[in-house]
Amino acid sequence: MTTPSLSLKKIYSGKVRDLYEIDDKRMLMVATDRLSAFDVILEQPIPDKGKILTAISNFWFDKLAHVVPNHFTGDRVEDVVPAAELPLVQGRAVVAKRLKPVAVEAIVRGYIVGSGWKEYQKSGTVCGIALPVGLKEAAKLPEPIFTPSTKAAVGDHDENISFAQCETIIGVELAAKVRDTSIALYKAAVEYAATRGIIIADTKFEFGLDEDGTLTLMDEVLTPDSSRFWPADSYAEGTNPPSFDKQFVRNWLESTGWNKEPPAPAVPADVAQKTADKYREALTRLTA
Repeated sequence: MTTPSLSLKKIYSGKVRDLYEIDDKRMLMVATDRLSAFDVILEQPIPDKGKILTAISNFWFDKLAHVVPNHFTGDRVEDVVPAAELPLVQGRAVVAKRLKPVAVEAIVRGYIVGSGWKEYQKSGTVCGIALPVGLKEAAKLPEPIFTPSTKAAVGDHDENISFAQCETIIGVELAAKVRDTSIALYKAAVEYAATRGIIIADTKFEFGLDEDGTLTLMDEVLTPDSSRFWPADSYAEGTNPPSFDKQFVRNWLESTGWNKEPPAPAVPADVAQKTADKYREALTRLTA
């Protein structure tokens, strides 16, 4: 399933989600089976990925509702989508508030890995934040850090920015609110995930502002697309643990020697299926 053909007017097509207009206050958000890796949308869909992502996000939106308001309106998909079109979006759509997006990606890192590890090896910093010397790959940080990035258009690459740059882009007060809320969300999620045998190494949140200016969590939350999940029983400092997320397909793409510019190499069916299996295992572990 890539893009459903609905009678509702499509207003946006992102890397993974398509948005359809309901009225001036509400939209239908549909998670497709598209996968974006290194900011490039892969040609091959990941089986049932959209349904798995929606189930995981819905779980977290509910669990974290006490920390920050979210984009749910309380309306049901079946009340806004014609009955004949429901099968196209069943299990992969939600009715969401139309919000003014906050123009940065809110990234929280609790462990040093990935691009953060590469930067640390060179400079002892992550996104300009000085860290203790002598950390090993995948080490837990003394405290989670907020490392925002730009919100790139589809096909472009997000870029890490300093907190000062974040303040310039969205304003000092809002930057502090986004940082503090993101860290609070991350800590609450980490605490719960630990009871399910999962380490959340890092994650990305998306926020919007409602018509009253209230900061609102939106888009997706703590999915394998936006987070790095590790099985706690195979975690060890010094190695990058196997993860329940798209790192599996990212590793395969890197093994091909691809230059990370479109088009991406064709993903074999077995790699796509194994990626789907990892996503589903994350859902099962978190919600079982």
